[in-house]
Amino acid sequence: MKVRGEGVGMAQERADDDEAERGTVVTPSAEFPPLAPDERAALRRIGDRWRSPRRPDELPVDPTLGRNGRRPAPSRFGRLAPIEMFTVEKPDELVASAPAQLPGSRLGRGLTRLRQALFGPPLRSSAVLYERMRKLVALPILSSDLLSSVAYGPEALLTVLVLAGSGALGLSLPLAALLVVLMIAVGVSYRQTIPAYPHGAGSYIVAGDNLGATAGLAAAAGLMLDYVLTVSVSVAAGVHAVTSALPGLAPATVPLGVLVIAVLLAGNLRGVRTAGNIFVLPTYAFVATLVALLVVGYLRAAGRGFAPAPPPAVPAAEGLGLLLVLRAFASGAVSMTGIEAVSNAVPAFRPTEWRNARTTLGWMVGMLVVLFAGLVVLIHLAGLAPRPDQTLLSQLGRVTFPTGPWYPLLQATTALILLLAANTAFNDFPRLLFFMAREGHAPRRFLHMGDRLAFSNGLVALSLAAAVVFVVFGGHTESLIPLYAVGVFLAFTLSQAGMVVHWRRRRGRGWHHRLALNAIGAALSGLVLVTAAVAKFAEGAWVVVIAVPLLVLLFRRIHRHYAALHQALALHPPPPAGAASRAGPAEGEELPQEVRHLVIVPVARLNRASLRALAYAASLGQPTLAVHIAPEDAEADRFREQWRAWGDHVRLETIVSPYRTVIGPLAHYLEALHAARAELTLTVIVPEVVLRRRWHRLLHSRAEQRLRSALRALPGVVVTSVPVHISD
Repeated sequence: MKVRGEGVGMAQERADDDEAERGTVVTPSAEFPPLAPDERAALRRIGDRWRSPRRPDELPVDPTLGRNGRRPAPSRFGRLAPIEMFTVEKPDELVASAPAQLPGSRLGRGLTRLRQALFGPPLRSSAVLYERMRKLVALPILSSDLLSSVAYGPEALLTVLVLAGSGALGLSLPLAALLVVLMIAVGVSYRQTIPAYPHGAGSYIVAGDNLGATAGLAAAAGLMLDYVLTVSVSVAAGVHAVTSALPGLAPATVPLGVLVIAVLLAGNLRGVRTAGNIFVLPTYAFVATLVALLVVGYLRAAGRGFAPAPPPAVPAAEGLGLLLVLRAFASGAVSMTGIEAVSNAVPAFRPTEWRNARTTLGWMVGMLVVLFAGLVVLIHLAGLAPRPDQTLLSQLGRVTFPTGPWYPLLQATTALILLLAANTAFNDFPRLLFFMAREGHAPRRFLHMGDRLAFSNGLVALSLAAAVVFVVFGGHTESLIPLYAVGVFLAFTLSQAGMVVHWRRRRGRGWHHRLALNAIGAALSGLVLVTAAVAKFAEGAWVVVIAVPLLVLLFRRIHRHYAALHQALALHPPPPAGAASRAGPAEGEELPQEVRHLVIVPVARLNRASLRALAYAASLGQPTLAVHIAPEDAEADRFREQWRAWGDHVRLETIVSPYRTVIGPLAHYLEALHAARAELTLTVIVPEVVLRRRWHRLLHSRAEQRLRSALRALPGVVVTSVPVHISD
């Protein structure tokens, strides 16, 4: 991006133009990137030399499928209203209707209707603009992870401090104050990032744009691990809250967690807007319940003059030192996971996207600071300490609401928000994969939008990865949290460091202040990153430390493959006349007058299928060769006699295979033919019997499928089938 404006407004306009040129807007057309200027020029030069034997409009059938319409004919049910599969909305353009999307088989149609019943009917591509979120819906969807972390963030902080005895619990207040400073610094930093990158301000884009591709991939790897762990940890914490209230369900922890992940997947596959409507109420209910808890708790504390109650006596298991304090700080920092969700999901907002996203982020950070600081101080005033049998939030609820329905409501909303906190990852993980796939660092299938305009492949990938992690760790939250902070704070650090470079490059009015804010965010995030990596290395953080470089290596290998593929498939100017016919391989031919054909028909026996394939080959008007593989000389002689009886209309070559194999000798023979004349395009026409019933396939060798697989690797070979349908 080249942004040198005099403020956020000018930067926004320049950024919009630059991003539009790069095609970063999230649309269903992202799977089909436009041609580069040099490729367009090469395409014109190829077209100038194109010589087709027929005119483009010389077709034996009307491609518009009878644009003037046909009279209705009776259907099998006696009705006169046939379903129109294609409609005309523009000249020379057909539009497939909804019935045209259904498979031809009865089973396929049944499965499609079942999928639509579960996830909703398919949406038109033009509906992508209507699937975006307004701020009141985006806030609970994108903040569920961030706000739910206050249910376990303070406890993670105190659980480490209590190792030094109950006397060390007083350090929770200064540590919480430092965490609040970190929250505000990182939150304000991301508020600056959003207008600077209005089409998606995730760490992958910011770090890659300013620090280089490796930094961007490292940030992406950290975020991907964070999103997978977000789902696993949130579901584990939610299931733990449920099993705490209903101990009889404790043995079913793992199946319950997998079921919750499946439900979240199903809800998100219904589309962004539908999923938002499903998940809005639990988040707002949790926030309202926590606000009520804080108000009542502080009123009770005011009644006793805000005098803190003494905590229960807990013997020290470790000495109070700097390392333990840093571990406690890093553990409490898990309350910030999810703060980047808004910057990643800017394209999911309604216009003006970046402005609505920045406002939503401001609300999220404000709510996080109030809830986190309020809970830590209230826990200190109530004199509570972590217990293995009950969460701190549950203890605080019992103290604050000794009677009435508020305590069960607090537990219910906490369980819901913890379970649904994973939904933030379901919004951002597929979008991150979309951006990576657009740059060639992830499989291109993640560019595809499903029936409901959701990134279905990314959603399924996240669900599978999270389910595997959840099952491997047995659904234990305490085993997963040590892996949590390293990945997300790696992304925070690289993103904020990238913004420092961004402001130094772009400058503009007030850039010194913006750079200073991002520098503070980078320094604090880096401190948490180093602390978490060192202090929690033996507890499991080593997994993330090793996984990040391995993922970066994987992303680079994927990019290398796509770069080689693009180089091989990119359009290049045609060679001088006659050059291709003298040298180049058949796969390099891009002009019809340069293609030299040899049609080959493998014939096992002379029957209706093989004769139809021979007739089709002869109708092409190209040199044709038939090949027969015989297990012995006697059978070869018999076949040649039958061939002469047929009339010997096509040149026949027989190959004796004394070891009785067919596919290998035929494939090697074709390879030898191609090696003898590299400029030839070998078109292999295979007769194929199409069976109506699936179980009939077990009665046949399916040699044509094996031949197709063997020939696929040969360059300059085209394999086509001539089907013969069997009705029974």
